[in-house]
Amino acid sequence: MTDGRVEPGSPDDEKLEIDRLTSELADMRDRWMRSEAEIANARMRAARTIEETRDFAIQKFAGDVVEAAENLRRGLDSLPAATAVEPKNITGLRTGLGEIERGFVAMLERNGIKRTDPTGSAFTPDMHQAVAEQEASDYAPGTVLQTLSPTWTLNGRLLRPAMVVVAKSSPEKANVQKVHIDQTV
Repeated sequence: MTDGRVEPGSPDDEKLEIDRLTSELADMRDRWMRSEAEIANARMRAARTIEETRDFAIQKFAGDVVEAAENLRRGLDSLPAATAVEPKNITGLRTGLGEIERGFVAMLERNGIKRTDPTGSAFTPDMHQAVAEQEASDYAPGTVLQTLSPTWTLNGRLLRPAMVVVAKSSPEKANVQKVHIDQTV
């Protein structure tokens, strides 16, 4: 080494070259690992998108099929009550339609379409649509008292919210709660 310069081919020159190449190798290895991770993430995102597309591609069709299931239920509900003197053909019709509905709903469930009756559960705005409120002293406010049509979901995603009647406080109960709150203040 003369005048602070490294002579070509000297051990210091070789060490600097090894250090530079080692640093470059580490940088390239880091970039390669990041690229591999990015590719793996892209594959996972694509697989998830394909799965969601497959699961929910039939969403519009499922909504139409649910409408048919509800119409079948409304038809069954509109039949007059069975009696002992009812003609056999009417009894057979009632039984047959009931079996058709059970089979139809089972087929829907096998394909990811689920019907849920929320009667007695707490009102959930993202799953239920309140069409009326009714005073009910036997139930907590916000409890679903009656279901006019059930909740329908496709693979856990809402297809159609339930149409429900929700309990509200009676005026006497509200006044008792207000008096109790006023006394504690």
